[in-house]
Amino acid sequence: MKLITSLFLSMILIATVTYSQHKNVTVFPQSTRPNEPAIAIDINNPQLMVAGSNLNLVAYSRNAGKTWKYKRLTSSYGVWGDPMLLVDTNSNFYFFHLSQYPGPKWLDRIVCQKSLDMGKTWNDGSFTELDGKMHDKEWAVVDRRTNIIYMTWTVFDKYQGGAKDSSNILFTKSTDNGTTWSKPMRINDRGGDCKDDDNTVEGAVPAIGPNGEIYVVWSGHNNLYFDKSTDGGNTWLKNDMIIAKQYGGWKYDIPGLDRCNGLPIIDCDLSKGEHNGTLYINYSDQKFGLNDTDVWLLKSTDGGETWSKRIRVNDDKAGKQQFLNWFTIDQTNGYLYFVFYDRRNHPDKMTDVYMAVSKDGGKTFDNFKISEEAFAPTKSAFFGDYTNIAATNGTIRPIWSRMDTGRTTILTALIIPDSIGVSVEEESPIYTDFDPVLYQNYPNPFSGRTYVSFKLRESSLVSLFLYNSRGQEVASILNNKQYPAGKFVETINGRKLNLKSGVYYYVLCTNSSTITRKMIIME
Repeated sequence: MKLITSLFLSMILIATVTYSQHKNVTVFPQSTRPNEPAIAIDINNPQLMVAGSNLNLVAYSRNAGKTWKYKRLTSSYGVWGDPMLLVDTNSNFYFFHLSQYPGPKWLDRIVCQKSLDMGKTWNDGSFTELDGKMHDKEWAVVDRRTNIIYMTWTVFDKYQGGAKDSSNILFTKSTDNGTTWSKPMRINDRGGDCKDDDNTVEGAVPAIGPNGEIYVVWSGHNNLYFDKSTDGGNTWLKNDMIIAKQYGGWKYDIPGLDRCNGLPIIDCDLSKGEHNGTLYINYSDQKFGLNDTDVWLLKSTDGGETWSKRIRVNDDKAGKQQFLNWFTIDQTNGYLYFVFYDRRNHPDKMTDVYMAVSKDGGKTFDNFKISEEAFAPTKSAFFGDYTNIAATNGTIRPIWSRMDTGRTTILTALIIPDSIGVSVEEESPIYTDFDPVLYQNYPNPFSGRTYVSFKLRESSLVSLFLYNSRGQEVASILNNKQYPAGKFVETINGRKLNLKSGVYYYVLCTNSSTITRKMIIME
């Protein structure tokens, strides 16, 4: 029986299998038909997080995203998509969305609902001033020094209107924790059309600077536009700054999706690190053609006066699709985290989800896959217009849609920071006929138990030690135990050893060799 078990496990261990290093967790199941997710993490307690999704879904987690409870959000003003989540320094969560107010008006206001109990219950909400027009694609930010909330969005004179109708970027703020909102102010000087296309001004996202500066970026007319205010939003630049060309426009085609976009996201480093005050803008476009969509980064170290050349975030070879990106900054350390869909591993519409991280202010990037399984979206169902990601104090939670058999699911991933850049698809080393062989543990990553298989060419004393990522010994699995020649399997019980999630190394020592392997624990 021992020989059969050893041979069986050895066959599994030798096989080529692809694993995700970061466990995927369902936030909104397929039965809810969700898309366009958003997420926020409590900066005071990263175990607490809230997520939202089209059209009216909200969920909360009390254990850092390992499990979720969801329900339908309600408001007398209607809940009609484009969810955006925010949390202030008092752990109050805010859910922004479009409105479907009863009656003839549709999307006639932006609604903000507030939760005082970490996402479990929500008030009826407040809303921006009514003007008889259509309001779309809002995003908001909170100034952590004052808890003032700033919001920007697009207003259409008439959606899909005629030549005389315009789209513009509006700004408002709340100084009383989302109870009331200032009169909306137009901040762009060049309007767009109302076709919901490249010449429409859309995707306005605000960010806060170290001294309360307000920065806003949006797309339109095949450009990225930038504006800023240094007096709390009372005044803005006389003329919008065009900071980059967006080749092919913000609306582009991706096979398998009914629509896709590269709308920009802006954020500012507020950490105490060397890049404090640096502005970053993340977007995507098709500079190199319809079959080569890329994710880009711009940065400014002088408050938006000047900008770097575009920096490519995805690190694959040319000719593949990366799309529907989002990014955030962990303000405790200044690290930049990006999430995007990626087809680098596939010749067709099969799609993975990738992340990238930059720990040096956007100079270099580590790309890594976070989805456990690839999927192929189809145009039969709306996939959504964006992904999202939140990070604080080393807790990083991306959120995205996947599609199976024409229906969507919303997932997050339990990112282990120490495992970023660590491959779990390592090939076995090349051995001589006399060397012992140490195989990759299986399963890997693992929760609970995993199995380590090794092969001895001759009788030997064997030790098997376990070390953490700092090089400290955490367990002795075997200690100078005599083994004959043959194949053997040992069990590592991470829970019995009280091992936390992270990267570890197991080391096999024999009379003639010392061999090391990496493994990942996900508890």
